Amino acid sequence: QVQLVESGGGLVQAGGSLRLSCAASGLTFGSYHMGWYRQAPGKERELVAAISSGGSTNYADSVKGRFTISRDNAKNTVNLQMNSLKSEDTAVYYCKANLFPLNYWGQGTQVTVSS
Repeated sequence: QVQLVESGGGLVQAGGSLRLSCAASGLTFGSYHMGWYRQAPGKERELVAAISSGGSTNYADSVKGRFTISRDNAKNTVNLQMNSLKSEDTAVYYCKANLFPLNYWGQGTQVTVSS
C-alpha cells in the first residue's frame, strides 16, 4: 500500500521559513516523479514545485527563487524548503507521486503565513 505522509507545516510570520517533508512508502520511490501542490481556500489545487526521477526541477513562477525542492532516494523523502514566505503562500500543501498512469497523494499539511 502506497503512503505519502507530509510533515513540517505550521504557522510562520511573513518573511520566515519552513521546511516540508514527505515520506513515501510502498512504492519504488526513485522511479517516481514527485511534486508539491497547494490549495488555498476557495482556490484550485496548483503545482508549487516538482522534481523528476532524474532530479530535474521546475517551479511555479510565484515561488521561484524562494522555494527549493529536493529528494533523497535513499530515505524515500522529498522536501520543500520555503523561504521568504508571504501571506499568499498560506494553503494546504500536498505531496504527490507520479509514475504514469499512477498518481498518489498525501493527506496534506497546513501552512499559514501571518502578515
